[in-house]
Amino acid sequence: MDENLIIFVVIGFVAQMIDGTLGMGYGLTSTAFLLSFGLPPAIASASVHTAEIFANGVSGLAHLKFGNVDKKLFKKLVIPGVLGGVAGACFLVIIPGDKLIPFVAGYLLIMGLIILRKAFKKIQECQVETRLFPLGLTGGFVDAVGGGGWGPIVTSTLMARGHNPQLAISSANLAEFFVTTTQVVIFLAVLGLGGYWPIIAALIVGSVLAAPLSAYLCKKLPIKILMISVGLLIILLSVRMLYRLII
Repeated sequence: MDENLIIFVVIGFVAQMIDGTLGMGYGLTSTAFLLSFGLPPAIASASVHTAEIFANGVSGLAHLKFGNVDKKLFKKLVIPGVLGGVAGACFLVIIPGDKLIPFVAGYLLIMGLIILRKAFKKIQECQVETRLFPLGLTGGFVDAVGGGGWGPIVTSTLMARGHNPQLAISSANLAEFFVTTTQVVIFLAVLGLGGYWPIIAALIVGSVLAAPLSAYLCKKLPIKILMISVGLLIILLSVRMLYRLII
């Protein structure tokens, strides 16, 4: 059990480095790992999101300290994100989340290709008209149902529409803290987590250790490298999801 807990610390660290730097991947990475250990989807999602509260809290504060957050963008994402998270958490308790995987995987594949295309074109920052309410609502819902997805859906869409990558990543990351906290309250009230707290604690330790470093790297990495990394990550995640559905 002690060796397994060390593995969970490493997974939490790696997942947060991906999420804090690229704005996505924590929930999907951690949830996939927990599912491979045989945890039910609802328990896996609840465990990951409980750990993610601490990761997102530390990461969000670090992003604020480094001046990465667009406060207007954050405010427009957080309310619909919370509402979507509430709906998704309630939905997951009743219906298995794996029924939505084909739709989410297809969407992510398209978003990843769009971001890669934009990464190799000249970047021009501008005011982008993005419908943030339905975007946040969808991101919160899918995040709760699938154990992850806020970053791939919200951050990737913002970047695909032309938002500054650092600001999109950091603002969405801070909003995710409130979305995740709301989901966990519902999961705890309905499911409880019983004997899974050691796993959650190990994920928290790894995540908190990685959060400040990942926020710093997000500030320092060039925009083009960030966009290429995000695009490739999304494509790999979506292809992996589709492959697992076929076999």
